[in-house]
Amino acid sequence: MKVLKIRLRFLEHSVVPNFIESLKLYIDTEFTEVCMKDSRALTKGDMQKVLETVENSQCQKVIITHGTYTMADTASLLKAKLKRNDQVIILTGSMIPLTGFSPSDAPFNLGFSMAKLEDLKEGVYVCMNGRVFSPEEVMKLISEGRFTSIFEVDK
Repeated sequence: MKVLKIRLRFLEHSVVPNFIESLKLYIDTEFTEVCMKDSRALTKGDMQKVLETVENSQCQKVIITHGTYTMADTASLLKAKLKRNDQVIILTGSMIPLTGFSPSDAPFNLGFSMAKLEDLKEGVYVCMNGRVFSPEEVMKLISEGRFTSIFEVDK
């Protein structure tokens, strides 16, 4: 019997800053790298570090690019523990990575999230697949390769 072994290689640094820069946007952006891990490997300490980074940021509009497996968990933690209430915080990611694969949903999800920063009131949100979700409702449908609301699963 032959066994296929797949080894995932994670990047040392995020490709998001270069992608954003390539868009030639009319907004100033600031980038902070918190951790470069598969989201399944995130620890409570890693999520705490995300919380502290957001809490200590001078930015009022924040996009967190996050792996899809635990994105909802981090969003829920931020909503429950964040002391500030003057920020719009969006978590987004992609089912297919930004680089190395084509087509990828990453450019759309990131652009959609950047646009929604202007519309949403202060709070924590997950923006995936052209939808805005609250941390309480969002869930990943692995079989469909997208996110949905827990209130729409049986529809």
